[in-house]
Amino acid sequence: MAAKIRSDDEVIVLTGKDKGKRGKVKNVLSTGKAIVEGINLVKKHQKPVPSMKQSGGIVEKEAAIDLSNLAIFNLASNNMDGVRFKIEDGKKMRVFKSNGETIK
Repeated sequence: MAAKIRSDDEVIVLTGKDKGKRGKVKNVLSTGKAIVEGINLVKKHQKPVPSMKQSGGIVEKEAAIDLSNLAIFNLASNNMDGVRFKIEDGKKMRVFKSNGETIK
């Protein structure tokens, strides 16, 4: 099955502590999760690694969020939208459900 949400898509969070926030997908994992810029920030306690010249401390980083908690954001309608697949010239294309525009 083709992926409805891919890297570099603009998405909106549907549930959780970051509900309503928008961000760009950095990476989609094979476990059905995605890493989104500025969303689901967690604090990680990092040990110092002298051999790699890394200092320790508390580091904020983005954690993965489940794809079911994300919806693709349509910039034309300024609202979240669904994804439909359409075959054009023998290629499978993703299009928005609301207006039928092709997703980059």
